[in-house]
Amino acid sequence: MEFNKFEFETPSRERITSSEKTLQDTYENKLRPRTMAEYFGQEKVKANLSVYIQAAKSRKESLDHVLLYGPPGLGKTTLSHIIAGEMGAQIRVTSGPAIERAGDLASILSNLNDGDILFIDEIHRLNRNIEEILYPAMEDFALDFVFGKGPTARSVRLPLKRFTLIGATTKAGMLSGPLRDRFGVMCRMEMYTPEELLGIVNRSASILDISIDRPAAMQIAKRSRGTPRIANRLLRRVRDYAQVAGFGTVNEDICNDALKRMEVDELGLDATDVNILSAIIDKFAGGPVGLDTLAAASGEEANTIEDVYEPYLLQLGFISRTPRGRICMPAAYKHLGRKVPSDPGGQISMFEKEDGADA
Repeated sequence: MEFNKFEFETPSRERITSSEKTLQDTYENKLRPRTMAEYFGQEKVKANLSVYIQAAKSRKESLDHVLLYGPPGLGKTTLSHIIAGEMGAQIRVTSGPAIERAGDLASILSNLNDGDILFIDEIHRLNRNIEEILYPAMEDFALDFVFGKGPTARSVRLPLKRFTLIGATTKAGMLSGPLRDRFGVMCRMEMYTPEELLGIVNRSASILDISIDRPAAMQIAKRSRGTPRIANRLLRRVRDYAQVAGFGTVNEDICNDALKRMEVDELGLDATDVNILSAIIDKFAGGPVGLDTLAAASGEEANTIEDVYEPYLLQLGFISRTPRGRICMPAAYKHLGRKVPSDPGGQISMFEKEDGADA
């Protein structure tokens, strides 16, 4: 479908397929499910948490401390609010970077009531000195203070009300061992299937009063990189296009045209993803190429490539990390319509036998 009357583009500073939360995602609170029944996906996590919540309520105790970890945009914050709702508890929300001093955390903990839930997002970014405050708080529900110095120093223990700490992190490996071991419940959040995302898209469309048919909703689900946040973002952009273009129901043709204008292909790759793959193939004969060299050739920061773009390309099997650098896999050539090298497997295995650290 061609529609030339209106120009449609995303804000220049926003990467629409990024799973990181942006200022444009303020609509998330409106779309968040409130109960386990409304929460799509993560069936194993929901089943286990439902058992733990029911058991804690039957004993009239606080839920054990919970750690939710996995890629961004999968609903860790939403799930923490649902846990609070299921427990009938008040929830206090903060984040690791926001807690700058030990006194800040001590103040938050001392103001919690029995059964309250403290949610710390990006808990892996807590300062190690601040973590020391959490250890006795999580284990013994107490705060330890040392007054004075030298021989006159004395330790005072301040009791706390029993509470539940829910920590969320995208980098569980960066948590210190002592902190990680104090969580009684650890839940790994998995990427969503297109069918699960279809349910999320339909639910969000209903809340936002968007008329969308099933094929169009499935197109959005398939291009959302397994992430609800991206699915909701794409849905809003398609709605904008349909509204400006004067369409009522969003059908598959309208959806495909809007996503094409946003440069989001059938696998959810955007222009930057394609640019990185094309740079490896065209400028470096498919690789291997070091990260810094690839960053210079593609015009992106090395850290951005490694943390933002590479994970999804690795999941798709489009690139591989070898001791000599990044290599494009046959699937990437096929997706871009390029001719696959005669012996890509031999090239990869040859470099994987080399010694040295990943570039």
